Amino acid sequence: MTSLREITKDQVEDAVGGVSGYARRGLATAMRSLFRALKRERVIFRNLARDLPVGDIKGIPKSIPSDLLMGLLDQATTPLGRLVVALAAVHALPGKESQTLHTTGLDLSRGTLEVRRGLLRHTLYLEELTHQLAADWTTYRHHRWPASSNPHLLVSQKSAVDPDHPAVSIGTLSGALPRGLTLSGLRQDRILHEAAESADPLRLMRLFGITEQTAMRYVSAAHPERTAKLPR
Repeated sequence: MTSLREITKDQVEDAVGGVSGYARRGLATAMRSLFRALKRERVIFRNLARDLPVGDIKGIPKSIPSDLLMGLLDQATTPLGRLVVALAAVHALPGKESQTLHTTGLDLSRGTLEVRRGLLRHTLYLEELTHQLAADWTTYRHHRWPASSNPHLLVSQKSAVDPDHPAVSIGTLSGALPRGLTLSGLRQDRILHEAAESADPLRLMRLFGITEQTAMRYVSAAHPERTAKLPR
């Protein structure tokens, strides 16, 4: 390619097709501004990014490539990171719910973890892996900050000793993940996998606390052959 005029619309869409969330919105916004400026300066004839969606394309859930999912726990270098990975990738907890987990909600003897959803409470039944990671984290937390009175289960070096007892920031939780992964991406992949296995929107609603519309979106994405003929 020797000229910007040779760029096609498919290439513009492909450029943002591999990213999602804030990264995609930032890239799409930048490309729209760039192409608008190029057309204004008459460097190109057509603004191919004019109608480029800023949000995720079509809102269809996408799974995480298998090569990124392999060895996630080995890539997470801290007890916090490994537990955050399990909560998102196994139990599909959103970041905001992970932030509000309380130490009193974790019962290792019963293998349960209480999640606060507004005025409601949802109980997670921990499988062996998440149970062990939760135990590792509580042991680490006690040794690292034995005097901490922060009631939140997940804490950082700053929030653990803050007298105001704040919740850990989303940035801290995201920063604990292996590079290239996001909390929303791991959660989305988990729900999509469950949708592929069961194709039952009611099960998705019970397991992950999502709405009927969201559950149907995941079922449609996992089984397009079953939903293509449904009335819109």
